[in-house]
Amino acid sequence: MLMQFAPFIAIFAIMYFLLLRPQQRRAKEQKALVQGARRGDTVVTSGGLIGKVTKSTDESEVELEIAPNVRVRLARSGIADVRAKGEPVKSEPAKSEPAKDAPVKKDA
Repeated sequence: MLMQFAPFIAIFAIMYFLLLRPQQRRAKEQKALVQGARRGDTVVTSGGLIGKVTKSTDESEVELEIAPNVRVRLARSGIADVRAKGEPVKSEPAKSEPAKDAPVKKDA
């Protein structure tokens, strides 16, 4: 009786390791990628729009700039891909310091 079910069990195991497990791993990676989208990232929406994240309003929404001065609110689930990661947000304003290797002009 057990030998009759052995091929079915083997087929199920093969299907699990070849199809279901990689799909679950890709879904987990996609969810982490979408949840990790932050200000400055260039994203592609599921509708095909490409824009830059300008503000993360909460865990389920972001504000996306799709053209200069054109901003839309988008559910994070609508993000299909994160193309380019933005610069990390700095806590302090940048200080302007002269470059150390800059050439010095001498009066002639």
